[in-house]
Amino acid sequence: MSEVIYVTKETLEQMKAELQRMKTVDRPAASRAIAEAREKGDLKENAEYDAAKEAQGLLEARLKKMEADLANVRIVDTNTIDTSKVSILTKVVLTNLGTKKQVSYQIVSEKEADLKQGKISVTSPIGKALLGKIVGDTVDVQVPAGVLKLKVDNITA
Repeated sequence: MSEVIYVTKETLEQMKAELQRMKTVDRPAASRAIAEAREKGDLKENAEYDAAKEAQGLLEARLKKMEADLANVRIVDTNTIDTSKVSILTKVVLTNLGTKKQVSYQIVSEKEADLKQGKISVTSPIGKALLGKIVGDTVDVQVPAGVLKLKVDNITA
């Protein structure tokens, strides 16, 4: 059974639009590519046909994954977030106790994670370590570079 995926309403709309595009644009294009390759002769030695069939298989796998994800989506409303502790969709200001530098992250689902925008996944090492923490708590996070000591300075929606 798949895990519940928490997303904002905007991300849900993006997911639905991507699924629709895959069904209405990508799937017919894959079928056309197979038909064109089939017309070129012997299928045993037709690399173009093999590539088109493989691309179609990958597309169908992506479609099934997207449909499964959509079936497990739960919408989280930013207006109802409890900011007394770190949870999904909260924005957290942290101080790295080793470097004394402050960083700010929003805890989001894997689908929405984008480090350039300051959005980290709830399943990342930092995201997991921060869940349930309150302002003033310190956490030790095991990362590939070693152990980070972080202090929670602020939590907002």
